[in-house]
Amino acid sequence: MSGLRIGIGSDVHAFAEGRDLIVGGLKIPHPRGLAGHSDADVLIHAVVDALLGAASMGDIGQHFPSSDPQWKGKPSTEFLIWTREALKDRKYKIISIDSVIMAQEPVMRPHIPAMESKLRDILGLEPGILHVKATTTDHLGFIGRKEGIAAQAVALLERQS
Repeated sequence: MSGLRIGIGSDVHAFAEGRDLIVGGLKIPHPRGLAGHSDADVLIHAVVDALLGAASMGDIGQHFPSSDPQWKGKPSTEFLIWTREALKDRKYKIISIDSVIMAQEPVMRPHIPAMESKLRDILGLEPGILHVKATTTDHLGFIGRKEGIAAQAVALLERQS
């Protein structure tokens, strides 16, 4: 049996007034942030879900429930650090992460290199292992109406002996 495991994650958050917009661990200049219990970092939430799924460890809501006051306003980078350590304890190595941010606004492309660098640093990955893309929905749906942002991620892990 192969030690390779694949997981998929997705997340969606609506825009909210009076909050910073945090995506990929970065504060992105925008008049609105995302609604959520934590900092609502839609990209990190999708990546964490993909990693947890690949390791058969449940999902982000099990480990960091919005009903738990300790996570209120917390940076999602803490969720990623916890996940990194949990994978290490279970002897999983990250082989690849591919992700996409879906947003009509703001334009994400200028921020992608810094997002990739931030996420790689947290996860201890070399360049080329983690990739972030961005797209719009061509003005379709809630994303196209500029009501929120979504993200998806796929992670490939290998169990180390």
